[in-house]
Amino acid sequence: MAKRPTHPKHPTNPTNGGPSGSAPAPLPSPPPRNLDGPIFAQPEPTADPTIFKIKHPSDNAAYKIIDQLNAEGKIQPMAFPAPRGGVEPQLTLAQVFGGNQQAIANIQRNGQIVFHSTGDCGSTRGPTTQNEVTDKMIGDFNEADAKEVPQFCLLLGDVVYNFGEAQYYYDQFYEPYRSYHAPVLAAAGNHDGMISPLAHATTLAAYLRNFCADPAAGFTVTPEAGGLSRTAQIQPGVFFTFDAPFVRILVLYSNTLEDPGVIADATIGDSQLAYLKAALQRVKSEKYSGALLFAHHHPPYAAGGQHSSSTQMRQQMDQVCAEVGVWPHAVLAGHAHSYQRFTRHRSDGTDIPYIVCGNGGHNVQKLQAAGGTALRTPQTLQTATANDDAVTFENYDDTDYGYLRVVVDAQQLRIEYHPASDSVGAKTPDDSVTIDLASRKQTVYTANDLGYPAQAKAVRGLHAAQRGVARQAPKKRR
Repeated sequence: MAKRPTHPKHPTNPTNGGPSGSAPAPLPSPPPRNLDGPIFAQPEPTADPTIFKIKHPSDNAAYKIIDQLNAEGKIQPMAFPAPRGGVEPQLTLAQVFGGNQQAIANIQRNGQIVFHSTGDCGSTRGPTTQNEVTDKMIGDFNEADAKEVPQFCLLLGDVVYNFGEAQYYYDQFYEPYRSYHAPVLAAAGNHDGMISPLAHATTLAAYLRNFCADPAAGFTVTPEAGGLSRTAQIQPGVFFTFDAPFVRILVLYSNTLEDPGVIADATIGDSQLAYLKAALQRVKSEKYSGALLFAHHHPPYAAGGQHSSSTQMRQQMDQVCAEVGVWPHAVLAGHAHSYQRFTRHRSDGTDIPYIVCGNGGHNVQKLQAAGGTALRTPQTLQTATANDDAVTFENYDDTDYGYLRVVVDAQQLRIEYHPASDSVGAKTPDDSVTIDLASRKQTVYTANDLGYPAQAKAVRGLHAAQRGVARQAPKKRR
């Protein structure tokens, strides 16, 4: 287990408009603090907590109402505030680092960037599973070569369950990430924006406060942090372009429905389609040569019976990609509580990995029904038609919690899957895919030289020298 910093005796427990069901009354919370720069991990580690500071009550009563409303067709996507920054809101890693250009220069000098990603990381049952994932990710900061150290984490939605309540942010987000030594960004998931029918709340209120703070006010430690020092993230809103060395990520909000994901309709408008078009046009006009990723919560492709593919959402995105003539190198999503990897085989001969990583801490779900036969991979998910591409279901993990480790340089994009059940010190992925950025086809990863050849040569040289000394030593008389 990774050690974690000490935490206050009574963490914050503010409300975002009222508790759901029988949620406990809020405890007094510390006031917000404004700082000159960002702060990430706590300096003094302690052991993982074994219980939540605020016991999460059952939301069965709320879900009974929601299920009835769903049956009556009364649940619709929810409108959201427009992000800062116009049609294409933008954010850079340099801004997230508080203007630290030396850190950006170090990444560029190293010739690659590494980052983490996982989704559905909040838990209502206690801290064990979410801490298991973050402990494993924190182990990736212990590297012999600086180029392998992660520079940020991108969460793929459902950060806090069940309705994104502010009073659960300490236990479900700030506590498990207290020793994570880098910025944490987040796409919003359906549970981050959902509203309990038993509460008077505003959609996304706590998410916006903790992930979309206005940088004009400086870097803020919110009351939800409960005395910890991690500053709120400064994302422009629920959709934005994130630029870092070697990679550009288009983050979208797939809204509050269980299924399917929705990025545009009569209720929420088409601002995300306008954003996607503007972002892809900028990629084209700049002749951007780095890795281009899409990231959102609901998966365009999903296997198993728990969550379905968001087909219409994918078709809307496809239409914009086809119109502009720019496609992503890979697509990351969560929502389905497992790891799943698909390859979309486009008619032009290129490959796009679609990866689901929704096992970041919340209830892993089996892909087959209880007692059913496990799915074998690889297998065909869909065959090519005149209107759509062939898709292969390549690999999955519906047993473990885990995360993605993404490595990008000027030539390749590599996405690794690491289950948390491996030891904290384990550095070998259980699954991976590599895309050549220029050809947009799957390829064999060109591995980094992290010192092993030189070490092996030195060891061989030492052994040879020892053998030479042994041969030259005088023989003892019998």
